[in-house]
Amino acid sequence: MFDDSNSELHQPELRQQSYLKEMGISTFEVAHPDKLEGYQSPGISLPTDCVLLLVADTCPQGEDATLFIKVLASMKLQPEQALHLTPGQLAQLQQHSLNWVWFAGCDDSIASNDDLPQWDSVKQLHSPALSAIHGNTQNRRDLWQQICSYD
Repeated sequence: MFDDSNSELHQPELRQQSYLKEMGISTFEVAHPDKLEGYQSPGISLPTDCVLLLVADTCPQGEDATLFIKVLASMKLQPEQALHLTPGQLAQLQQHSLNWVWFAGCDDSIASNDDLPQWDSVKQLHSPALSAIHGNTQNRRDLWQQICSYD
């Protein structure tokens, strides 16, 4: 499913932090690890059952999550088949078996970034942020037309 912590992707790290906390060992996170000399960010490999990747600044919650689940259902997908990444995390994406990538509220240049995994075989959706789709008939229609164009 989709959640802001991406616990599916970082399960070993969370478990490790939990053990350290139980032992009374403080942990710190570097704010800008990319500025460390020789640092290479860890890659993100999506599970094989992940069919749709939502790329958005925030993970859908509340009304946005409800809208997201409705859109997934219209595509005959289950919430368990979708994950969320922020545009910043997208650069860490390595292996995937995605059918869809949905850029919601993102700059269009993100999808064409040469450093990202190739999207040639992946169906792409581009929309405003989910919060901007609520109550906006034109935004809903535009999204639906994009989805239908792949049928």
